[in-house]
Amino acid sequence: MIHLRPGTGSRLFRLASKIHRAPVIHRASRNFQTISANLSATEVPRATDVSDGRWDDADDFQVKQAQKDAERLMKKTKAPEKGSPGNLVSLSRKELEDLAVKYDQPAYRGKQIFDAVYKHGKRSIVDIVQVPKAWREDLESSGVTLGRSEVHHIVTADDGTVKMLLKLADNRVVETVGIPSKRTSDSKQRLTVCVSSQVGCPMRCTFCATGKGGFARNLEPHEIVDQVLTIQEHFGQRVSHVVFMGMGEPMLNIPSVMAAHRSMNEDLGIGARSITISSVGVPNSLQKLARHDLQSTLAISLHAPDQQLREQIIPSAKVYPLEALLEDCHQYFLATKRRISFEYTLLKGVNDSVEQALALAKLLYKFNVAGHVNLIPYNTVDESDFQRPTRAGVEAFKNALMKQKIETSVRETRGLEAAAACGQLRNTFQKTPMAEEAIIEAFKKTLIA
Repeated sequence: MIHLRPGTGSRLFRLASKIHRAPVIHRASRNFQTISANLSATEVPRATDVSDGRWDDADDFQVKQAQKDAERLMKKTKAPEKGSPGNLVSLSRKELEDLAVKYDQPAYRGKQIFDAVYKHGKRSIVDIVQVPKAWREDLESSGVTLGRSEVHHIVTADDGTVKMLLKLADNRVVETVGIPSKRTSDSKQRLTVCVSSQVGCPMRCTFCATGKGGFARNLEPHEIVDQVLTIQEHFGQRVSHVVFMGMGEPMLNIPSVMAAHRSMNEDLGIGARSITISSVGVPNSLQKLARHDLQSTLAISLHAPDQQLREQIIPSAKVYPLEALLEDCHQYFLATKRRISFEYTLLKGVNDSVEQALALAKLLYKFNVAGHVNLIPYNTVDESDFQRPTRAGVEAFKNALMKQKIETSVRETRGLEAAAACGQLRNTFQKTPMAEEAIIEAFKKTLIA
C-alpha cells in the first residue's frame, strides 16, 4: 500500500464533504481503499533492507531475484497454446501463423495479425478486422491480448524529445523516450527510442535517477517491444535506432531483452547494428550475451578509471571488480569481433580531471579494449549532490583521451526539459507525493460519478 503523508486523508474527505451528500461521503469512504490499492502498484520503493552506501547481501539478494525472474520469463516468451492466455506482441510471423493453425484457422490469418501489429500498430485484437470476428472473440475469451501498454502521460521537450509514461497490465509504470534527430537537407531523419528493460533497477548507481528508487520486476518481451511501437505511433514514422539505456539493467533480464531484440530486428526491421545494449556490468553476463552472436553494439558503463572510485559511484562494482569486467570485455571482443563502446558519465570534481582521463586511457590499452569512449556530461538528478561539469572540463577530458589515440565522442544532451535525458529516467510515480496526487484525482472522479 501507499503510505500517505499526514493530512492526505483529511484532504480527500474535505472534497467529499463539499458536496454535502451523505451517499457521496459514504461512497468516498468505500472507494478510498480500493483506489489507493490499485495505485499502489505504481509506487516502487526500495526494499526495506536496501540503502545507500556499500553493496551488501540485501543488494545481492535483489540481483539474484531479478535473475530468477528472468529465467521464469524465458518460459513465457513462446506463443500461447489454444485456449491459453498470452500476449502476441514480440511473436514472430511464424509463431503467429502457427497460432492461427492451432485455432483451426488458415496460416495466412497469422500473417494478417503480424501485419496489423508491426506494420499498422493495432492496439487490440478487436481492432484487427481483417481476421474473422468469431476468431477474435475466441482469442479474447481465452485471455489472449496483443500486449500493448496504456499511454499514461506524455511530456515533450523543446527539442522534440518525448518522454512517455506507459502503464503496464499490472499498473506498474515505466518510461520510454523518443529522440528525433535534427533533420538536414541531405539526410533522413533518425528516430531513436530509449527503452526500459525493468521496472526500477536494483543496481543503485549513485548518479542515476532510476537507481534512487527501488526494483519491482523485469519487463516481458512484449512490454519492451511495445515501447518502440508506441514511439512509432506517436511520431508517425519508423523507428531507426534503439538503445537499451532506460530504466533497469538489461543484463539482469537477458531472456526478455534477447526476445525483444529479435522482434525489433526481424519483425520491425530495425537493423541489428542500429541497436545498442548498455550494461553497468553483471558477473558472467557477457559470456551469455556473446553466445547470441549479435551484430549490435555493447556499451559498458565505466564512469571511473580505478576500482576504488568506481565502487563509490557504482556500488555493485564491489562484486564485479573493474579489471575483471574489462577482461570479460576483451573476451567478448575476441568472441564476437564487435568493438565495445564505453560510457563515462562526467561528474564535476569527481571523475573529470585530465589525470583521470589519462588513467582511463592506460586502463583500456592494458586490456586491449581501447576502442571508443562516449562521454556523458552529468544531468542533475533530485536527491543527488553531483554536479554537471563545465564545457571546458568536458573538452579537456575529451582532448586528453584523443591525444592517446582513443576515439572519443560527447553525447549531445537531449530532453532535459522533459527530465528524459540520460540519467533522468526515473518513474515519477515511484515518488509517494505523485502517487497521492493520482489518488486524489481518481478520488475526485468518484465524487462526480
